[in-house]
Amino acid sequence: MKRIQVIFFIITIILLAALNKFVMNVNTNMYSMDTTELVNHEHVSSQKLFDNVWQTVKNNYYDPTMNHQSWSRWKEHYHGKIKTDEDAKVAIDTMLASLDDPYSKYMDKREYSDQNTSIDSKITGIGVNIASISGKVHIINVMEGTPAQAANLQAGDIILDIDGKTVNGLPLSDVAALVKGPENTFVQMTILRNKDKFVKKVMRKEIKIKTVKSSMDKNIGYIQISSFLGTSTPSEFMEAVEKTKDADGLILDLRGNTGGLLPNAIFIANLFIPDGNLVSIVGRNNYRYDIYAQNTEFEIDKPMIVLVDGASASASEILSGALRDYKKAKLLGTKTFGKGMVQKIMPLPNETGLNLTIAKYLTPGGSDINKVGIAPDIEVKLTMDDVNNKKDVQLETAKNVLVKMIEAESTTALKK
Repeated sequence: MKRIQVIFFIITIILLAALNKFVMNVNTNMYSMDTTELVNHEHVSSQKLFDNVWQTVKNNYYDPTMNHQSWSRWKEHYHGKIKTDEDAKVAIDTMLASLDDPYSKYMDKREYSDQNTSIDSKITGIGVNIASISGKVHIINVMEGTPAQAANLQAGDIILDIDGKTVNGLPLSDVAALVKGPENTFVQMTILRNKDKFVKKVMRKEIKIKTVKSSMDKNIGYIQISSFLGTSTPSEFMEAVEKTKDADGLILDLRGNTGGLLPNAIFIANLFIPDGNLVSIVGRNNYRYDIYAQNTEFEIDKPMIVLVDGASASASEILSGALRDYKKAKLLGTKTFGKGMVQKIMPLPNETGLNLTIAKYLTPGGSDINKVGIAPDIEVKLTMDDVNNKKDVQLETAKNVLVKMIEAESTTALKK
């Protein structure tokens, strides 16, 4: 284990040096940032805050035409009209909407603070992931070892109200804010499960988010990366590599992984790809920066399948795209999301922040996957019956295909 820890440290130092020129503070996902970014505690007037955002976008947005519009008109339109930070937020949101870019987003003080919390891979709450479906707040996942699991909350439960406040139709950020709170305090929720309605009182605790899980099934190793968001993801992945080192083949599960920090994806790709271009970043005015693999004297080389689906996005697509282009793995599942844009989170006065698209990326083979996605080598869809019966046909198919890949490689090795 010491050897892997040393290798991890060396790879990290090399990669950070290589990324520093262009992408040290770059991320691939709207809900991620680099921890080297600091909170800006300078307090300015609401009008000046708006002007600051206007200038930041003008100087850094990847499209210098600003979606083919006169950017100056926004500064002129709101000049002298912004009196409060709420005014500034409305004006900034309206201005950013004109870019027709779903990934560029202004974050007020609370939202920006949430980014810092998320990047530390810990949060004070109950341990659930939520989604809004037709305006209703669904629990889509309950984390292991959390208060939510202890309270027997389940995936599929619908949250009706939190501490007496109805949540239907609320933005998810507002719902999350209601669930969060000081450690060792209680949150009371009304839950709808099937046709049964009941109340749950759950104590908030610090939730340490583990982004990588691993297991062994006979000679097949399984590693799931749920997010590239946390700073601990590389070290967690190295631990998973150690636990699956005796496997003859590997399944890497990126389903549902919506992305995160670019350096995390590059770090993991480098473990499988010892040399060559891992990803190309194309910025403003077509400035291009290719990120190359670094010599680590360490390579994972065994038959591999990567599981992907429509929620595999951003950093997940960078990793799976690189593995596909270098023929290091077969992709199995359904087409990925298709997010080929890169954002940088920039601290702003009043402890706010801006998540701004500054570039797009291309896979090593030169593919622009934005709004297109990556088609799997082997398409396997999950049906509602599969989900209801908790039958993972994608994983089972991956195991069967991987066994054949391992056998084929063994036969080839014997012939040599």
